[in-house]
Amino acid sequence: MTQTVTVRVPAKVNVQLAVGGARPDGFHDLANVFLAVGLYDEVTVTPADELRVTCSGPDADQVPLDRTNLAARAALELGRRHGIEPAVHLHIAKDIPVAGGMAGGSADGAGALFACDALWGTGTSRRELLDICAELGSDVPFSLVGGAALGIGRGERLRTLEVGGTFHWVFAIAERGLSTPAVFREFDRLNEGVRIPEPAASQELFDALAKGDAAALAATVSNDLQPAALSLFPALADTLAAGRAAGALAALVSGSGPTTAFLAADAESARTVAGALRASGTCRTVRVTDGPAPGATVV
Repeated sequence: MTQTVTVRVPAKVNVQLAVGGARPDGFHDLANVFLAVGLYDEVTVTPADELRVTCSGPDADQVPLDRTNLAARAALELGRRHGIEPAVHLHIAKDIPVAGGMAGGSADGAGALFACDALWGTGTSRRELLDICAELGSDVPFSLVGGAALGIGRGERLRTLEVGGTFHWVFAIAERGLSTPAVFREFDRLNEGVRIPEPAASQELFDALAKGDAAALAATVSNDLQPAALSLFPALADTLAAGRAAGALAALVSGSGPTTAFLAADAESARTVAGALRASGTCRTVRVTDGPAPGATVV
C-alpha cells in the first residue's frame, strides 16, 4: 500500500449564482455556474494510529481540526462505505482563502476523499465519489471535477461546460471572513415577501465560456447573494469600486463572499487591476490567477 498520497484541489469562482427561495429543508435551489481557478490547497494523507487533521498556510488557525472538517468527514464516510477504519493523518496545506467564498473547505473535502481512495486502493467509482461529495456539501462535487460546470439543486448536481479559452482573474481577499449560512439568512431577510423566480442559468454566459470571450462573459456574470454579502459587509462595495476603476471588465462578490472577484481582459490588465487594488487599502491581500483549472489531481 502507498505510504502517502498528496492531492491538489482548486478554488472556484461563481460566474453565475442564481438563488431561488428557501425550500422546506432550509436549502435554496441554485443555478450555480462554477469556474475552477488556479489557487490550490493540497491534502496529504498518511497512515496513522488514528484520524487526525493538521493545517498550514494563510489563516490556518481558522480551520477546524476536529471531525467537523470536511476532509475528516470525507475520510470517515469513505472508510464507512468500505469497512476501513480511517486511521490517517490528513494534512491540509492551505492556499485557498479561508471563509472567502472560494470553496476552500469543499476543496479539502474532495481532496481528502480522492487521496484516501488512492491510499487505501478502494477503487471507488467516479459516481460514488460524487455521491459522497454531494453528501458532504453543495460545492464539494465541483472541487472534485474542476474545469467549468453548472450546478443545480443545492449546486451539487453537475453538468460540465465547455470553456474555449483562458480567463484572467484577480481576487481581493477581505480583512475578515463571512459565514455562508449567515449570507443565506440575510438573502432570505432581504427578500422577505418577495416572489423569487426559479433560478435559471444564462445561455449567453455558457456561450461566452465556450468562446473564451472575456468581454462577453463580463456582460453576463451575476451573483444573487451579492446584495446580502454587501449588507453584512458594506466595505466590500469600496473594493468592487476600486477594481472597476482600475479597468476590470467585471467585478463581483465570489459566492457568499467576502472575497471579491475581478475579470480582466488579459494577463497584463490583471496585473494592473491587482496593483490598483493593493494600493487602494480596501482589502488585505490580492491574488492573480486564471481559469479553468483541473479538479482534484494526485501530485
